[in-house]
Amino acid sequence: MRSLAAVVPRGSAEAARRSLLEAGLLRRDLRVGHDGDFVVFALLRPPATPVPGAEIEEREFEVLDATESGSYRDRLALPADVVDALPRAFDVVGDVVLIRIPPSLREHGPAVGKALLEFVPGARAVGLDLGVHGETRLRRIERLAGDGPWTTVHRENGLRLEVDLEGAYFSPRLAREHAEVAALVRPGERVIDFGCGVGPFGALIVREGRARELVAVDLNPRATALAERNLAVPESTTRVRVVLDAIESFAPSAGECDRAILNIPHGGVKYLASVGATVARGGTLHYYELTERARADGRPEELLQALSAHPGTAWTVADRHVVHAYSPIEDLVAYRLVRS
Repeated sequence: MRSLAAVVPRGSAEAARRSLLEAGLLRRDLRVGHDGDFVVFALLRPPATPVPGAEIEEREFEVLDATESGSYRDRLALPADVVDALPRAFDVVGDVVLIRIPPSLREHGPAVGKALLEFVPGARAVGLDLGVHGETRLRRIERLAGDGPWTTVHRENGLRLEVDLEGAYFSPRLAREHAEVAALVRPGERVIDFGCGVGPFGALIVREGRARELVAVDLNPRATALAERNLAVPESTTRVRVVLDAIESFAPSAGECDRAILNIPHGGVKYLASVGATVARGGTLHYYELTERARADGRPEELLQALSAHPGTAWTVADRHVVHAYSPIEDLVAYRLVRS
């Protein structure tokens, strides 16, 4: 059957599926298709707003049998109360699926892994995500199903990113943030990405080519090695420098920048003042942290006080928004702070 469709890179497929489902656009009667590195979703009607990273076109689809499932959880031969308690959401990074399962339900991990391996188009391996830990922000993963390494190629915003899920920091939930920050870069800006991980913010900035220079800094040599490759865009006019160093030792000699990025959600606030000191007057700092919901209203003022510790500086909050929920009490929040 022919239908209007959203064609998205495989690495962005789960985020796009959730977005389309929430908007009431996803057809449930047609099978999700896949075309090489792309996943194809049938739509009920044209989207009112653009779907990030998607091309809207017409495609042919197979009609689903009425008994076929629309969720990995429907494939589990487990008690209903267990299935209901399992998470609905999961992340897809390239051909790897990551899911967080509460400790009380982890005995069902192999069954969840098998179901996800069958459910997600193109999936090669499924891992239990045990979170990011330590100064180098390394993710601990326990294999649930499939095989092969935790290295993969992830596609988002038209980019091809080399990722090592155990060896270097990367979050698949920030594709929209990467695009929004890159869109704000003005011609001739000098941009520093503090704690760059594999370089997804910088890769898009370099591809757009408006920045004069992009400096990517990380303490983890595996991250900087991947960033070197991900930031290599031969046709770009943006000069690129990748630095292996800790933020606290690099910042004093970093020089002024027009835009800084600090995406270290766990404990990055300790670097806020030193990173802010690198931002020129009129410049912008994009700061990401896990903010407790109970403290959300007063948090912007606390951040402004931390930034204004240096004499003769003043900051304002140009934007604050929740990127996604992180836990029952915390959200990942994006703050756009402007120095005057």
